[in-house]
Amino acid sequence: MTQAIESTADQAVISTSKVPLITKLLYGSGQIGGQLFRDAPAALLPLFMTTMLGVSAWVAGIVVLVPKLWVIICDPAMGVWSDKLKPHHSRRPFLAVGGLLTGLSFMALFSFSEFSSPTMAAVFIGVLFLIASTAFSAFSVPYLAMASELSSDAHERTKVLSVRMIFVIIGVIMGVGLAQPLVYKLGGDAAAWRTMAILFGGICVVAMLATAFGVPRNFGQISQDDPRKLLSRFASVKENKPFMVLAATYLVQTVAQACGYAVVGFIFLYAVADISLLFPFVIVMCTGSMLSQPMWVKLSGKWGKEAAFWVACTGWMLITITWLWVKPGDDVLMTLPGWGEMSTEHFLVLCRAVLIGFTNSGFALLVFSLLTDVIDKQRQNKGTVDEGLFSGFFSATEKLAFALGPVLAGAFLSYTGFQSSTGGAAEQAPEAIRGMVLLYSVVPAAIMAVSLLIFTRYKRAMQSM
Repeated sequence: MTQAIESTADQAVISTSKVPLITKLLYGSGQIGGQLFRDAPAALLPLFMTTMLGVSAWVAGIVVLVPKLWVIICDPAMGVWSDKLKPHHSRRPFLAVGGLLTGLSFMALFSFSEFSSPTMAAVFIGVLFLIASTAFSAFSVPYLAMASELSSDAHERTKVLSVRMIFVIIGVIMGVGLAQPLVYKLGGDAAAWRTMAILFGGICVVAMLATAFGVPRNFGQISQDDPRKLLSRFASVKENKPFMVLAATYLVQTVAQACGYAVVGFIFLYAVADISLLFPFVIVMCTGSMLSQPMWVKLSGKWGKEAAFWVACTGWMLITITWLWVKPGDDVLMTLPGWGEMSTEHFLVLCRAVLIGFTNSGFALLVFSLLTDVIDKQRQNKGTVDEGLFSGFFSATEKLAFALGPVLAGAFLSYTGFQSSTGGAAEQAPEAIRGMVLLYSVVPAAIMAVSLLIFTRYKRAMQSM
């Protein structure tokens, strides 16, 4: 079957502007695995370490941070390496090997729970996560680079990325909406965590290999090697002011998201006090994301990508603040067929889900579309561009953000009195629960506001390029 897909894909006629639907779908499918690996460890690894392994919240944050610091070096290096080998081998070897090892590493992360001490557990998980992060770097950097290579038309690239967003949504449903409820549905013990890891790790492998062997290998191929030296390649990134502004914006706003991911499980366990609501929340949020995609593509064409990006970020920030008032439901607002009784608070949680889905999908789509524009303008102005190197730096900012988020969250949770445990979730004091709520509302909204201040420099930087 793989050979058949590969043969069909390699015979495809590549256009410099219009991208065939099958190519869009095969490219987008890899994001299921990418999103699973990004979201599930961000949302579940701190929870797994603090409730199953007895690791302190602040130590769990450090465990996530160290491998993410490594990818600041690893991602650009993978980008340069894939750029160098692309003329001869395409980006396929990186996608295939990286995808396979990412899935296997994901399985291992949640499959071990017997350690002599929390310290040993933290060290072991840290080493595993370092290996997993390196494997994911081998896949994610070339994967992101391909987005700017699939078409020379800016609006067509937005369409490609909007299809990719559908697979982002599927990955979010699995990694955030299904993974944790599945663990607790299976009993919440070590075997339950291991079953979840094997299932979703296998999905990672299949999704990533579909991209590796499905997208034509000659997309974006160049006929000759690039003679530029390594230092001159790195200098081209630093000299690209629009890229630096966009990367800084993305870093800060992803820290905002990462804070929320780090405590989303805690929010539904303690603040909402109904873990079963997490899956409906994610489904409703993702439905809003999917339905809004045509709207954001249309608005980006009508208003411009920058204006649409502002609207999406501002909307997300305002909705996020409203989590400050979340609390357990203690009334009956309505009775729904197949659902049963729904409280007012639970109804408001689902209302937030729709609005978060609309706004989050907007800026998540547009920030990557803006990235492809920056790379394309570099290509037009300089005659050459290292898509992998630029993508590597951009990818490193995301991974650094998803390291800083858990560190910030872990330190804040420890400060507000969160109590770690082994064998399952423990009861928490009101102050600790209040800390979780602040980390899911005011803190990320404030950080998002900082990212928009940085983004005010983007337009001028783009004009001066």
